[in-house]
Amino acid sequence: MGKQVWKRFLKNKLALLGIALILIMTLFSVFGPIFSPYGEYTIFFVKDGVEFNSDENQSEHGYSDPGVTVLVKAPPSSKHLLGTDTDGRDVLTRLMYGGRVSLFVGFVVIAIELLLGMTLGGIAGYYGGKIDGLIMRIVDVFYCIPTLPILLILSSVMITLQVKQEYKIYGLMLSLGFLGWSGIARLVRGQILSLREQEYMVATETIGLPARKKIIRHLLPNVMPQLIVFATLGLGSVILMESTLSYLGIGVPFPLASWGNMVNTVTDPIIMRNYMNIWLPPGICILITVMGFNFIGDGLRDAFDPKGRRFV
Repeated sequence: MGKQVWKRFLKNKLALLGIALILIMTLFSVFGPIFSPYGEYTIFFVKDGVEFNSDENQSEHGYSDPGVTVLVKAPPSSKHLLGTDTDGRDVLTRLMYGGRVSLFVGFVVIAIELLLGMTLGGIAGYYGGKIDGLIMRIVDVFYCIPTLPILLILSSVMITLQVKQEYKIYGLMLSLGFLGWSGIARLVRGQILSLREQEYMVATETIGLPARKKIIRHLLPNVMPQLIVFATLGLGSVILMESTLSYLGIGVPFPLASWGNMVNTVTDPIIMRNYMNIWLPPGICILITVMGFNFIGDGLRDAFDPKGRRFV
């Protein structure tokens, strides 16, 4: 079965394109900063036509000197291939570091959703009865919670509590993961309800296998194909959600770079019209990454579906 799934997947050209796109964006984000001569927070200045940055010796230039100006919104050049942003930072370097954050947020949020969804969905599907009823009512509640207003409230609470900027990203990931597990729980429960009546599960009852081992060894592995597809498609959705939240100002906090808060500069109509080099590259990165994950997810869904079409 595994070989057939793999063969069908490899025949899906869009799925292979998706792998290539994700691999390119991952290499760009993970290894790109190693080759960048600048840091994520490096600010560039100009004095008497000479450019220098905050990583260099400050005493040589005197940042408080009236003749020193921040190199903001600089056009693309040999030193700055994508120019500088509104804070005088290199756009290409920030784009690399921003990819790290966006991908990290996506993977962590999906991991939290899978952990909660698999655990509660597995328990509900296996035990049934009152336990199933209780868990599914909790799932219904989480399904009805409006995500955006809750995140706005949490953002306001963190500001009121003066939570440090570097810790806000963890609050964002926990919030997105905690609010998004209900769909996975429903999927796992539905699959386990049908699987627990199969003959091999009856055999585990005969030999007296503990419930925990039945769920972990026999039921969940049979749900994994659907979970893999769900997670792959969900990664793109989470990255898109993070970008949307950052665009609204409640996502990854400044000065951390993410593709979402880099696109946030487009709220200024002057930047949107005259400085496309600042906001267009992160938008393209978001588009490529989300499209890549969707291609892979669609390919996996078709490969795991025995009734799906065969690619030639």
